[in-house]
Amino acid sequence: MVAAVDLNPHPRVDTAQPVASIWQMSPSLAIVTQFYPPDFAATGQFIAELAEELAARSVPVRVFTGQPGYAYTQTNAPREEIQSGVLIQRTASAQYVPQRIRGKLINGLIYSLRCAIKLRRPPVRGAHTLYTSAPPFLPVVGWFYHKVLGHPYSCIVYDIYPDVAVRLGVVGARHPLTRLWDFFNARVWRRASAIVVLSEPMRRLVCQKHPDLAAKVFVVPSWANPDAIRPLPKSQNWFAQKHHLDRRFTVLYSGNLGRCHDAETLAAAIGLLADANMQFVFVGNGAGYQALQKASANCPHVLFLPYQAPEVLPYSLTACDVSVVSLCYNMGDVVAPSKFYGMLAAGRPVVAICRDDCYLKPLLEENQCGRAFANGDAAGLAAFLRSLQADPALAEAMGQRALQLLLDRFTLQHAAQGYLQALGLAR
Repeated sequence: MVAAVDLNPHPRVDTAQPVASIWQMSPSLAIVTQFYPPDFAATGQFIAELAEELAARSVPVRVFTGQPGYAYTQTNAPREEIQSGVLIQRTASAQYVPQRIRGKLINGLIYSLRCAIKLRRPPVRGAHTLYTSAPPFLPVVGWFYHKVLGHPYSCIVYDIYPDVAVRLGVVGARHPLTRLWDFFNARVWRRASAIVVLSEPMRRLVCQKHPDLAAKVFVVPSWANPDAIRPLPKSQNWFAQKHHLDRRFTVLYSGNLGRCHDAETLAAAIGLLADANMQFVFVGNGAGYQALQKASANCPHVLFLPYQAPEVLPYSLTACDVSVVSLCYNMGDVVAPSKFYGMLAAGRPVVAICRDDCYLKPLLEENQCGRAFANGDAAGLAAFLRSLQADPALAEAMGQRALQLLLDRFTLQHAAQGYLQALGLAR
């Protein structure tokens, strides 16, 4: 049996307080996000933890979200409920279209249109509204109501679009869609009270494109909960034992391996380590998984597993000896992998595949909790993994320093204080 683990620092217990009384409180913060638990989408999980932490700090918080689209079993959730002091209101819309790229776009558009209708109501007018970039065009709703009704709003930018699409070759830099998207970004960001990004390179890119916004662009990294994800020996880890990961030195990649992530360097390293008594485990999904499955077809010790339920993460993330995070060469300033912080919490060394000027490289090497390798340096990556396999004491020391880095800089408490300051809610 799997032991249930609450990944949130504050228990998500429904209160007996009537919903109507919360609506009359004129909340300090309204958060608009398409994804929220029971969805397992990472953006929703992070927003839930942030909302509950702010509520625990006596900030009245309301969340406006959609019905579950990525939940494991639950397809409908209450239209209104209170969890851990957070008032949650959900739209009636579910996911009407399958979760392919076009389907995600249509579902996001439907949700945004519903937001445009619902958020005109007076209870939201007394709040500062925080719009996520999931879906990417959602903040346009905030810009519209600021123009029409004067509602103050801020934005969280998870990934910088259209730059991601341009660098992936999905659309050209001078394409009309790209220019239209940049046009709306400029207007949305200029009217926003604050713009929160996840890394310093993302901040630099926004400021490079819009120098006049520098004073209101804030870096608030993602985080992990060290009370939920704790270092655990593989000998005491049911997940490691179930999948026979306690028998070999294990390298783990957990989460999405999509078009923004470098799968090629990792596949090449696996080929170079075919003779090593080493297990590679991939937990998740994405376009890169298909390429890896083909490349590793003749490698005996490569295991692919689907996404795991949230309560399993404390065990899957610690069922290894080293974790891997990767970014394509030109993606380091437009996306920021949130999976990195769970790896730190697991107390394991972290290996990054990224360009030399990526922000992950100094984090790992200055804190001596892992190494970063340039895209294409499969030989260097393979050699480092062999060195960790040969020196368990080194791997353990790096893992301890990884956890300390998280505790020093990347907890929910650090992030909550950053959001309070960025949104002008600090007391």
